[in-house]
Amino acid sequence: MPLVAEAAARGDETVVRRATRMALWLTGGFALACLPLLLGAGPILRALGQAPALSQMAADYLWIQGWSIVPALGIMVLKSTLAGIERTQVVLWATVAAVVVNALANYALIFGNWGAPELGIRGAAIASLVSTALSCAVMVAYTARAMAAYAVFANFWRVDRAILARVFRLGLPIGLTSVAEVSLFSASSVMMGWLGAIPLAAHGIALNITSAVFMVHIGLSNVATIRAGNALGRGDGPDLRRGARAVVAVSLVFALVCVALFLLLPRPMIVAFLDPADPAYGQVMRLAVAMLAAAALFQLVDALQVMALGLLRGVQDTQVPMLLAVISYWVVGVPVAYLLGFPLGLGGIGVWLGLAAGLAVAGVLMMRRFTAQGAYVVERSKGSDGYPTPTR
Repeated sequence: MPLVAEAAARGDETVVRRATRMALWLTGGFALACLPLLLGAGPILRALGQAPALSQMAADYLWIQGWSIVPALGIMVLKSTLAGIERTQVVLWATVAAVVVNALANYALIFGNWGAPELGIRGAAIASLVSTALSCAVMVAYTARAMAAYAVFANFWRVDRAILARVFRLGLPIGLTSVAEVSLFSASSVMMGWLGAIPLAAHGIALNITSAVFMVHIGLSNVATIRAGNALGRGDGPDLRRGARAVVAVSLVFALVCVALFLLLPRPMIVAFLDPADPAYGQVMRLAVAMLAAAALFQLVDALQVMALGLLRGVQDTQVPMLLAVISYWVVGVPVAYLLGFPLGLGGIGVWLGLAAGLAVAGVLMMRRFTAQGAYVVERSKGSDGYPTPTR
């Protein structure tokens, strides 16, 4: 996305095409490398201390749904390209269509409605795989037809070593930063599994709710990346600062709204995930309410850290933010979550407080990095072009 945004600001269609093509190469190879881990997840989960029944359910799910990583990463590349050239409507509608297909297929295949077989968790996996594949097909068709001038898929199998290396050098730290953050929450889920099924269920509900609202911040972070990339392409430091102030302000306002919802109206959100007749309803509800209250603590700092990351990616500063992310999430977040959850006996609430600690450190460090580096990098880019000689 930052490469496409910078090239678009320069009016360089060739680099947009080359960066997209090589990104598809890289993510396709990465998806194939990940498949063995996804398809063989059962032993891994059992080795991490998860209950055998939970491990088997997850393994059954991933044996089917794991294949969706191939189209899913293709979608991510095409979404990034389309967003980088400011064509976001198709991304929205393709995603909405995938959600509708996924919901209908889930309803049919999980519970055996409309004459479909009742497949339970395997039905959920099939629904996810089908909806992801259809969404990828829509994105490919749109890119090939509506972006014909960019010829993204022309000479697709021709290697472009210079841009491949550039995408890899910029993208690897971005990917590892995302891995560091996602694995923080994955580690919290593993810890919840140690506490039992009820804390794990409450954690899953709270995580789904917070992840849903976090998508708004992700969208705004992508805007930050694009605007910062445009400013880099033009060498326009003042525009970078104006865009940064605007996107951070919008994100913080939304974060405040979420804080109010999590503290004042948690139950209406949680009840959508639960069956009131379930014997564990009361226990799960109480824990999920407390976890959302803990989540309210990190909304503002989480917004700051993801906005700062987006801005830093836009000016192609990715290596130092990666190190800051590892320190924040794994040197602070995971140890604090474990310490509060287990030795200090706070259980699931302690784990969520640890998440808040890690995200708070990330927010402070990332924003300090951007304020120190962002405008300087953009001003330094005036009159420069780091791309190799354009080719097809």
